[in-house]
Amino acid sequence: MKADAWQQHSLLELVGVDAELGRLAHRATHLPEQQRYEEVQAEHQAVADRLAVLGIACEDLDGQVAKLESEVDTVRQREDRDRGLLTSGSVSDSKQLADLQHELGTLERRQANLEDTLLEVMERREQLAAEQTAEQATLDRLDTELSAARQARDEALAEVEQARDERTARRAEVVAGLDGDLVKLYERQRSTSGIGAGRLLGGRCGACRIELDRGELSRISAAAEDEVLRCSECGAILLRITGPVG
Repeated sequence: MKADAWQQHSLLELVGVDAELGRLAHRATHLPEQQRYEEVQAEHQAVADRLAVLGIACEDLDGQVAKLESEVDTVRQREDRDRGLLTSGSVSDSKQLADLQHELGTLERRQANLEDTLLEVMERREQLAAEQTAEQATLDRLDTELSAARQARDEALAEVEQARDERTARRAEVVAGLDGDLVKLYERQRSTSGIGAGRLLGGRCGACRIELDRGELSRISAAAEDEVLRCSECGAILLRITGPVG
């Protein structure tokens, strides 16, 4: 296959454009902004989960408080009834009086135990409410951080996409000016090894970075200037370009 020197220059530019596109693709999947967003998102989820657990615990304690308050109220009503009977004088039988007094003592002890338990539950409820307040403040802060991280991530992605669109457009321009067979050879090699062509510099292939032996270099030197050569090590197109490229 033959290719004029300007075709080799253009192919080298294509190599550079493809390398840039590869770097952009890697950058798009390794953005520090994405990592930061995921870190904040994970922290946000953890706090939200803790808040949910606290909410369930508080609901459970609220149920216990309501149940204990109902029991205390029932015991008080029975105490009031028994005291009313004792003070009314309607009970004259000594055994009934003794039973009432015994029941009243039992109810007083029951009420004291219930009130102690109720106090403990209410103190625990207050503690959980304080934890809820602290976690909610953390969640509110993380809401702001998550929004900022998302915006930074989106802006970084948009920047990458813009650069990728520009380089893709330039690639199409370069390919349009190249010989079709040369492009096919380049694309075939690129699909095999990832790099379709490389500049020959100092006896080293720019694609695989391997230094070629003397026999191979002699063969290259003897080839016509427009002859399309391949690296004997990696198969990439060898571009014999002298002087700066740009």
